[in-house]
Amino acid sequence: MKKASNYWIISLLLSLIIWLGLPSHSYADSQSINTQTIHLLNRLSFGPRPGEIERVKSMGINSYIQSQLQPETIREPQQLTNQLSTLTTLDLNPVQLYNKYGPLPPRKQKKLTQKQKEARINRMRIILNEARKANFLRAILSNRQLQEVMINFWFNHFSVSVSGGRPIRVWIGTYERDAIRPYALGNFRTLLGATAHHPAMLFYLDNWLNTAPGSKGANNTFKGLNENYARELMELHTLGVDGGYKQQDIVTLAKIFTGWGIIRRTGDGSGFKFYPDRHNNSDKIFLGIPIQGGGVEEGEKALDILAKHPSTARFISYKLAQYFVADRPPGNLVNQLAQRFQETNGNIRSVLETLFNSSEFWNENYYDRKFKTPYQYIISAARATGTNKFRWNQIAGMLYQLGMHIYACGTPDGYKNTKEAWLNSDAMMRRISFATNISRGQLNQGKPKPINRQQLSATLGNNFSAQTQAIIKNSPNDVQAALMLGSPEMMYK
Repeated sequence: MKKASNYWIISLLLSLIIWLGLPSHSYADSQSINTQTIHLLNRLSFGPRPGEIERVKSMGINSYIQSQLQPETIREPQQLTNQLSTLTTLDLNPVQLYNKYGPLPPRKQKKLTQKQKEARINRMRIILNEARKANFLRAILSNRQLQEVMINFWFNHFSVSVSGGRPIRVWIGTYERDAIRPYALGNFRTLLGATAHHPAMLFYLDNWLNTAPGSKGANNTFKGLNENYARELMELHTLGVDGGYKQQDIVTLAKIFTGWGIIRRTGDGSGFKFYPDRHNNSDKIFLGIPIQGGGVEEGEKALDILAKHPSTARFISYKLAQYFVADRPPGNLVNQLAQRFQETNGNIRSVLETLFNSSEFWNENYYDRKFKTPYQYIISAARATGTNKFRWNQIAGMLYQLGMHIYACGTPDGYKNTKEAWLNSDAMMRRISFATNISRGQLNQGKPKPINRQQLSATLGNNFSAQTQAIIKNSPNDVQAALMLGSPEMMYK
């Protein structure tokens, strides 16, 4: 009873500290190598794993940045490779997945017994569960941390949700694998095109239904123009809400993308198909630029225009600066990144290199000022504790409780990455409860083994304010690891 009481009192105390404001560090030199290294790992990765602070110090900050910008040169741990190899659906393409796991046509569905229908639905869950496991595994164990951080960034930018229908449940893993992962540090236009062609995006934002009214392919299902994808493509993916486009541009863009659809059970395996008999092939003017009527190439031309637009450069640069530096990023940095974006035709790696070399990124006023999203917090806690044999349902369940269920954002603008979206009393108590459980070793499979508090402190670089250190020091040994994981310092990065 006394131990439970200790947990409760200390949890309340920590929650009060969080609500009182940001931790006030008492470093002798706030720009020391130690604090710079912690800052770097907090922003370019999901936080340090045991021994990582020392490893980055030994290789040097600049070398670490350059290596992370070239993830193909970084060898992945065998443990990660082994665990990913057990996930049997990861290598299947969209058509293979739909044929094996997707919903059956209505005429075949009617012939199934109730038991067979339930079995089919359960098989569909396998894909989603394995996609989530793969995402967690890579985020926690991968040595290519910046790549995983950028995948998290781009997935929210080009958000697709399993709440959008059963086909997306089947395709969500391939969306991350084929449309996001290969291009997370590549060229923005290539990334934009990959998302535009993927069946998960086409289904989620209804472009698979987008049809020229009165066209040869129009019917009861494909009834007419659908503006959903065109609107979100400009507002959320490229130009931004203040990007200078008009309603007529949305209509024109929707016409351009008529016929961009999906094919579920045949084809080349990608799940994408252009249907010329549903396309509006008239000449068009989009954002003041003439586009000659034709076929699928009209959409490619529109993507070229959007990717090169100055508003796109600024919108993407703002979001990157917000993600890596501050909720309200400095204007000078945004301008600098936008200029680099345009100079390099949207080379994401070059823009990030500019960001990480900027004075704003290394300004100590921005250290420990980004409040972690639930995903970032849970992944960072798993990394810090050296967890490697996970209870997947506990991770997924906690994300659900905290309002950030993976692949399930309720709106197409993706999950927010700002403090105001996630800092509230209920969420703090849930996080502290999670910190208590993980400190007891309950996130690992098998018999729980409490986390070593000395090792955890070393892993985190003893990155605690004098106030937090005093609370930890004056608390029972068996709750000190929980205090570290539930501390204000652990909530920020």
